[in-house]
Amino acid sequence: MLRSFFVLAECWGLSDLQGRVLLGNPAARTYARWKAGQFDPSRISRDTRERLSILMGIHKSLRYLFPDPSRGYAWMRKPNKTFGGAPAMNRLLAGSITDLAAVRAYLDAERAGW
Repeated sequence: MLRSFFVLAECWGLSDLQGRVLLGNPAARTYARWKAGQFDPSRISRDTRERLSILMGIHKSLRYLFPDPSRGYAWMRKPNKTFGGAPAMNRLLAGSITDLAAVRAYLDAERAGW
């Protein structure tokens, strides 16, 4: 999932600092090693693994909602009244795992078609 995250981060136009926030603020050097593909999966914290799972779920929901991937990537940066008029990306970058979960829950509900 970590390799997939870096592809997704590029698609979402994230800086390394933003990517670190989404992964729970690992050290810059650790993040750089991960990005270079130098990591031992058994040494990745549970928190980071949970964050990766939520982020992959967000990506999956966006792919269901927007058959054209570029529309889903763009949606992340568009204002959304559900998030107080701010883009979903702003909510994600607040940094708490509950912020990631809130965006995922919103997208899951949209997919379900209440």
